[in-house]
Amino acid sequence: MENENTASSTTSFQYGLKDMNMILIPVIMIILAELTIYADHLKAGIILHVAVLILISLSSLWMRDTGSFRSVQVLSLLPLLRLLNISMPIFSELTLNMYFFIYAPLFIPIYIIVREQGITKKKLGITFKNMTSFIPMAIGIGFLIAYGENLVIHAGYLIPDMSFSNLLHISIIMIFFVGLGEELIFRSLLQTRLEASIGSFRGLILASLLFGVMHSGYGTIYEIFFTSFAGLILGYMFQKTNSLTFVSLTHGFVNIFLFGFIPLYMV
Repeated sequence: MENENTASSTTSFQYGLKDMNMILIPVIMIILAELTIYADHLKAGIILHVAVLILISLSSLWMRDTGSFRSVQVLSLLPLLRLLNISMPIFSELTLNMYFFIYAPLFIPIYIIVREQGITKKKLGITFKNMTSFIPMAIGIGFLIAYGENLVIHAGYLIPDMSFSNLLHISIIMIFFVGLGEELIFRSLLQTRLEASIGSFRGLILASLLFGVMHSGYGTIYEIFFTSFAGLILGYMFQKTNSLTFVSLTHGFVNIFLFGFIPLYMV
């Protein structure tokens, strides 16, 4: 019996190691693409991201029945996110409305992946339970993260003042498009799939690292480190609550404070 248990553990470890290796190939390519863009080699970075998309598309021919395929399929959303960003004006010239045109198209491949993989609303974390306590927590955590991030990138404002119309405008964009879109990708899909493939701790760490790397467009290595840390916080919050609503609100409030309140009133 002991030998059978040992053999079973060895087999599980081997499958886990195989899944890890299959996931690491696109992960490393995505990180290299982002670092290439960070080093001002835009064309080379674009080529690498396109190569990742082609690789993932072709991988369905031999990986579809493996445990890691769902994680790899979700990883395809990251090159799409970067290519959509690049198709807009460079970061320093983005206006608030540009975020809509960047993130709105992403909901189409997100929907396709969710439907194809049969992911339920519960798995995505779509719930409105405990919102009376989550909303003030989202505001408080959002402000703290935004304050720390502003020390790193010294963000400018995306609205001229905090009038009701401007506050409503930035709230809709940052909560329902940026916050919801990124949290669907990085927490509901990527983190949960990585956790299923390589374990909860490693899945959380890898998803957080990728979240940080995908912020390389701000042009400072410190922003990558900081957003990786912020991703770790958001990922841990999602692990504990399984609430996409909670982390999306928190993410949205981070951006409202970062691109609205703080540069207008605290700088």
